[in-house]
Amino acid sequence: MEVSPPASGQPEIASGKAGGSARREYERRSTKREERVRAAHPRIGGFLLAISEEPQSTRAWAVGARGEALLGKSLDGLAAKGVRVLHDRRIPRTRANIDHLAVSSAGVFVIDAKRYSGRPSKRSVGGLFRPRVTLLMVGGRNQTKLVDGAHKQVDVVRSALDAAGFADVPVRGMLCFIEASWPLIGGSFVIDGIEVLWPQKAAEHLLAPGTLDEAMTDRVHRTLATAFPTA
Repeated sequence: MEVSPPASGQPEIASGKAGGSARREYERRSTKREERVRAAHPRIGGFLLAISEEPQSTRAWAVGARGEALLGKSLDGLAAKGVRVLHDRRIPRTRANIDHLAVSSAGVFVIDAKRYSGRPSKRSVGGLFRPRVTLLMVGGRNQTKLVDGAHKQVDVVRSALDAAGFADVPVRGMLCFIEASWPLIGGSFVIDGIEVLWPQKAAEHLLAPGTLDEAMTDRVHRTLATAFPTA
């Protein structure tokens, strides 16, 4: 677990371990599967496990954990440039968590890491006889639910900052695709206020000039660390 350097006289902040809760969930599911197979087949359980693949629903947690860890490493590399990061934060009173929170001069960024294959794009449908809506497509599949999830995370962060007296601090949501197929030129876009991009492009936004000075960045960072504990 990374620890952010404290401001003078302030306690250290545990920034969290990127992908930690997803990794634990993968290990829990994998262990449960092994226990079930060995209990049902005492003599050949080990053999059956060796020749069979884990369910996709289990593997997805390992894939997600790896994606969060890769993005977390990239975000941690921005610390020397004034970006303060929190990883794998629990949303109180829910079972949900936020992959990454970043605070910089440019504001607060709520970053959801995704390790999907295929190219992200947006597609407009409807019109004439139906309301026109914009869909998030990834590799030809409708993944607009990811945008809805990002909005929910942004909303809880916005509420926490408002309650702490930081109503003027901007909050932006990002869907950051780790290993997607991006074009050589362009590619990032905004859908319903959520930015869809890759780690290097996310870093550009985090490092953009803004209105938060170092003291305010530290205060906001500490407020978020308290409002959203490590998962």
